[in-house]
Amino acid sequence: MSNPVTLIVFIIAVALFFDFINGFHDSANSIATVVGTRVLAPGVAVIWAALFNFAAAFVVGTAVAKTIGKGLIRPEVVDPNVILAALIGAIVWNLITWWLGLPSSSSHALIGGLGGAAVVKAGIGGLIAAGWIKPILFIFLSPLIGMTAAMMMTVALSWLLHKLPSGPVDRVFRRLQLVSAAAFSVSHGANDAQKTMGIVVGLLVATKAQFAGATDWTRHLYVENADTIPLWVEMAAYSAIALGTAVGGWRIVKTMGTRITKLRPFGGFCAETGGAGAIFLASALGVPVSTTHTITGAIVGVGAANRMSAVRWGVAGKIVWAWIITIPMAASMAGLAYVVLR
Repeated sequence: MSNPVTLIVFIIAVALFFDFINGFHDSANSIATVVGTRVLAPGVAVIWAALFNFAAAFVVGTAVAKTIGKGLIRPEVVDPNVILAALIGAIVWNLITWWLGLPSSSSHALIGGLGGAAVVKAGIGGLIAAGWIKPILFIFLSPLIGMTAAMMMTVALSWLLHKLPSGPVDRVFRRLQLVSAAAFSVSHGANDAQKTMGIVVGLLVATKAQFAGATDWTRHLYVENADTIPLWVEMAAYSAIALGTAVGGWRIVKTMGTRITKLRPFGGFCAETGGAGAIFLASALGVPVSTTHTITGAIVGVGAANRMSAVRWGVAGKIVWAWIITIPMAASMAGLAYVVLR
């Protein structure tokens, strides 16, 4: 594309497509438990999750977007080819894992894509080493936090409620699971939509000279620094992820909702509440955490709190391998894409 403005608008569209794929791929995170416990039908569940994905725009800040926009790769390395290559690597890996039914991390696919494209362009020095510490650390911490929170909640509530008849308890938690599913969907939107916001803002900061002094519609594309997140970027990102969630990635829903462990409304509530708490904590700290890792850990925690044999550890092991290879695979694909684009 010879027109730089056209190229930039095209890359923004690709970023929003990634956001849509993110919602599509990760809808299982928000709805798998509520569908697996049959509290909501699948069609109703995705609409419920999508609404609360979008609602996150009005209740959270933009700390994660700023981490993605300026905290992972050096500003002087960022250019349209780096951003486009990162998005291509993340999208391709997301589609591959969706097709295989593996709940891998869209977040880590994106940061892996950014890292891969930056390293191919500028070498390892293109990365901001300190900026990678928290995202890498939370690869391990987020599932552990989700698992621990869900396990503790399961044990505590089981001890408090064990003398009550199971029928009324089940009915109460069927209603409470609507609340916990909504909370997890808000946390999902809060963390994941911001990653696309960070990508778009990083691109606009890197190309701001194109729009300095503009008086037509392109003036809205001028962003001085990554501390400023334009409202239109926020609304576009949250709308894209909500739409993707509404479409739903059914292959992964089956893995998350039924294959890891058998869930009842009580367990679904504990998993969603524990997972949402962990993600809200990460979002407040500005960490682009994996909602997939967190809810998977929480589901495992609920199963293990009942008995260790309730968890299908073989399925969990395959999911962990998908987590381990996501960053290097997305990085490799993005690096190749950058070579082709350059």
